Amino acid sequence: MTNWQQGELIELEITDLNDDGDGVGRAFNRVVFVPDTVPGDVVEARLVFVKPKFGHAILKKILKSSIHRVRPSCIVADKCGGCSWQHIDYQYQLEAKRNQVVQALERIGGFVAPRVDEVLHSTALSYRNKATYPVGISATGNFVAGYYQKNSHQIININQCPVQDERLNPLLHKVKLDIQSNGWQPYNEKLHTGLIRHISLRIGRRTGEVLITLVINQWNIPGIEAVAQEWLDSTPPLVGVMLNLNGERTNAIFGRESRLVAGRNFLREEFTELEFQVRPDTFFQVYTETAEALVQQIKMELGLKGKETLLDAYCGIGTLTLPLARYVGQAIGIEVQPEAIEQARTNAQHNGIDNVKFYAGTVEKVILSIDVKPDIVVLDPPRKGCDKSVIQALLDLKPKRIVYVSCKVATLARDLKILCQDGVYTLMRVTPADFFPQTAHVETAAYLVLSQLDIGS
Repeated sequence: MTNWQQGELIELEITDLNDDGDGVGRAFNRVVFVPDTVPGDVVEARLVFVKPKFGHAILKKILKSSIHRVRPSCIVADKCGGCSWQHIDYQYQLEAKRNQVVQALERIGGFVAPRVDEVLHSTALSYRNKATYPVGISATGNFVAGYYQKNSHQIININQCPVQDERLNPLLHKVKLDIQSNGWQPYNEKLHTGLIRHISLRIGRRTGEVLITLVINQWNIPGIEAVAQEWLDSTPPLVGVMLNLNGERTNAIFGRESRLVAGRNFLREEFTELEFQVRPDTFFQVYTETAEALVQQIKMELGLKGKETLLDAYCGIGTLTLPLARYVGQAIGIEVQPEAIEQARTNAQHNGIDNVKFYAGTVEKVILSIDVKPDIVVLDPPRKGCDKSVIQALLDLKPKRIVYVSCKVATLARDLKILCQDGVYTLMRVTPADFFPQTAHVETAAYLVLSQLDIGS
């Protein structure tokens, strides 16, 4: 068809959203994906990538606005790659995320009419307890820090961000000014030169304590000790300033080694009635309140009696392990990052929880080496999902309950299909949780029960 080619202007109505958050419409009997659109929009878009059955386009003009389209809260929302859904009203975001879960479970997992709860959520803005900004030099020679422009490595300069905890905004501005005034050169990823790669800020939502981490290309940052101490003295919520070395040519943000410059290397955070020590380079969910709500729901769903053996795979610093450990007989955590295991043990000791053991190593190796038959297994793997050997180990161990927490519903559906095939496990319910408002990402907790035929076998 002559009009189905790169560069052509097309008109279409947006009818759906895909898993990446792009609007979906049809033109010339083909599917077209258009970022920055909302179901109900009628738009003019330019094709930038075409295949025989689908294409990608960029929005040129909104001919008719959807009832779900809203004015973004951020002045650079149309450029910044940090958020993809600020133009969509929040209630519709929640509906779209639930629908995303249902579709993946049906299409990928093969589940018929799965029970999917309404999305757990809290406020839609000012929620992030951590923000990490790449730094650079603008075309006019000014120091900039912000998020990358969509589909590029061009930095969109910001001094405040509506989705991060608003208490971090003044600190971001101050750190940027001080980096520039001290002549610390931003990292140039093409030349692999410069000193400062990223500014990372983390806050305890309940305690207000803040950490600053500068991700650097080399250790020698002239005058950093004096500047770090001035930051501590002038900003009372700040409790520590860290350096993290990443001298590799990589898109990874953090390197393997961190050093304390001033204050302490952790902040305190209150979470599920426990006090956690959280370092800048280890994982902690960015939305404290919704993560806490999900933990409470998991505890209620499991109906713990106080005698169970619980295994938490991919346990991080113990944010799921420790709250649940208080209600079981024995808890075990596995995590590949040794620094996280060190923190998990510290957090257990700090909270007086002595019925838990933590093991450092890959789940696929450790789960086969420990002589324990768990009643309950909690999974919270990275986006790629569980290794096949982990799924097989679960099928061999046959715990009575599995709670699978996932940040990518496609890999969740894939793994649930294997666990539930041949009727070994039954999927009871799935609860989405909105850990990342204003984006297409959705966290999900799936609850599995060992089929009656296998219990006691």
